[in-house]
Amino acid sequence: MAKTKKTKKSKGKKSVSQPRRRLRRWVLRAVLAFVGLIGFLILLYSVVNPPTTHTMWSEKHRLGDVDHEWVPLEDIAPVMARSAVAAEDARFCQHWGIDIRAVRAALGEGSQRGGSTISQQVVKNVFLWQERSWLRKALETLITPAVEAVWSKRRILEVYLNVAEMGEGIFGVEAASRHYFSVGPDQLNSNQAALLAALLPAPKSRSASDPSTAVQSRAVQIADGAATIRADGRSKCFED
Repeated sequence: MAKTKKTKKSKGKKSVSQPRRRLRRWVLRAVLAFVGLIGFLILLYSVVNPPTTHTMWSEKHRLGDVDHEWVPLEDIAPVMARSAVAAEDARFCQHWGIDIRAVRAALGEGSQRGGSTISQQVVKNVFLWQERSWLRKALETLITPAVEAVWSKRRILEVYLNVAEMGEGIFGVEAASRHYFSVGPDQLNSNQAALLAALLPAPKSRSASDPSTAVQSRAVQIADGAATIRADGRSKCFED
């Protein structure tokens, strides 16, 4: 009789544990599939231009269309690249994707931007989504070093300048330079480049062709910063 009870108990444990094991297997498979997909896309996008991003897709759905055309880094005025770096990530050439110094400074100042590097912004734009959440930030932190390991700094900056939102429905420096100044990205001067870079934190509420006093003041700071990083060599990793 005792043996029968023991057998029934063991069967009960097995029936409970089997669904858990199946769930764990499915979760593990899902995680491995996600890691494999991201790894594949990181390798692919090191040589192939991302066709779209989640933000572009959502804005196209909302607005009906977006203005975006890919342009290689060689066809973008060097001062635009320096201005973007000066505005968003002055230590771009000095970190491996996560700028610990900038994160500490942001935490100390209570900044809401969190010290995100250009590399992190590229990962967020190309592989993830815009809405803030701990999950997105965790994934961003995990994926960024992998992108830095595979892509060159020039490639990271090239992708950034082509997918960054620079106005409502305007993505990338090619569309932005023509929209605001009626020139190609290779013709941008230092003032125009600084004004475009000043849009990056809040592209929907700022204008480069009709800048507010705050945007003009920020553009002056960016222009000075772009000149500084060129003079002290902090632009070497993305300039020939």
